[in-house]
Amino acid sequence: SRLQWSTAISMIVFAWLFAAFWALMPLLGWGEYDYEPLRTCCTLDYSKGDRNYATYLFSMATFNFLVPGFIMLTAYQSIHQKFRKSGHYKFNTGLPLKTLFICWGPYCLLCSYAAVENVMFIPAKYRMIPALVAKAVPTVDAFVYALGNENYRGGIWQFLTGQKIEKAEVDNKTK
Repeated sequence: SRLQWSTAISMIVFAWLFAAFWALMPLLGWGEYDYEPLRTCCTLDYSKGDRNYATYLFSMATFNFLVPGFIMLTAYQSIHQKFRKSGHYKFNTGLPLKTLFICWGPYCLLCSYAAVENVMFIPAKYRMIPALVAKAVPTVDAFVYALGNENYRGGIWQFLTGQKIEKAEVDNKTK
């Protein structure tokens, strides 16, 4: 079935309100923002590791990392089963979930570890790496979807070279 405009707009509004809620909570006292180790931008202040930080972090990790990961897992498993039944594999269905865990996993682990132990013994340069990788996710996701889908790959190839990729015809006749 096709996605209705009202459903799409409702989903977009929900996503923006959900993001605004989690972004505003540190400004209202639940969690706290501070500069990142290299002082280039802000992040959650994980240097304190107090109860306020721990409750905010574990709630945020659950609702912004684990729940979306579970939703992605079940959705892409369903898509994979549909592809397998039809025999038309148009996209690597495991790649988006792997990208989520590879890119956000180290940052989530660092912040979780900071909730129970002091992470200030780790040099600032090394504490910055998980944050930079996590911030690269939108770019990585664009490449994952663009290069992982055969229709997009063909369009990119045609745009770059001016040549259309011809699909090989498969003879379905039995001999």
